[in-house]
Amino acid sequence: MKMRRKVLRLAVVGWASGALAVAAAAQAPAVRPPVTHALTGRLELMENGRRATDRSLDLTQAVVWFEPARPEPVAPAVGVEMSTLRKQFTPRTVVVPVGSSVAFSNQDPILHNAFSVSGRNGFDVGLVGKGGGKSVTFNEPGIVRVFCNVHHAMFANVVVVPTPYYAAPDASGSFRLEGVPAGPGKLSFWHERGEVVSLPLSVPARGALNLTFDVTQPRIPPHRNKYGRAYKRGAYD
Repeated sequence: MKMRRKVLRLAVVGWASGALAVAAAAQAPAVRPPVTHALTGRLELMENGRRATDRSLDLTQAVVWFEPARPEPVAPAVGVEMSTLRKQFTPRTVVVPVGSSVAFSNQDPILHNAFSVSGRNGFDVGLVGKGGGKSVTFNEPGIVRVFCNVHHAMFANVVVVPTPYYAAPDASGSFRLEGVPAGPGKLSFWHERGEVVSLPLSVPARGALNLTFDVTQPRIPPHRNKYGRAYKRGAYD
């Protein structure tokens, strides 16, 4: 009989504890998801203070990104591919978060190379035949200029950003960054024909952003081969 009373007492206590837990959960305020916004706008290229008219300029070779002032979770690393095809890097510009990898592959029936001397993101995949390639991980934010040691006119760009909020404009220059948290931060934009431009920005922005970018560099970035010497005559073919 005593054993039965003990069991009943435990059952009542357990039920009461569970009821209290359920009641506490019901009374706890719901966790609201953080308020986010979309940053939209248009990028325009300028030359000598006027709208650029050079038809070789491609607005899709630009990148726009936002870095909140408040620390944010690290953007997940991704893996992308950049191929050599018809003596060109394809795509010519990729944007990835810090810690991501780019696989450089060769689809041409001739030897190619991909290298960069861009600071701590520098690399050299060596000579690669058709079907070959190598993956490179980029652990530092910045613009990585990529070249081929065999062909002078081959160039590409890897834009490594320290944020998950980035986008490439379309052919008209329009861009959209989704899920951007409210608050102050820094907006940066870049095009392969110039240098990074950064400006302070508070989210949400008032209306669409109109960004202008000055073209200051030639179509083929001035560069030497991976040994720091001028390319041989045949490399310009």
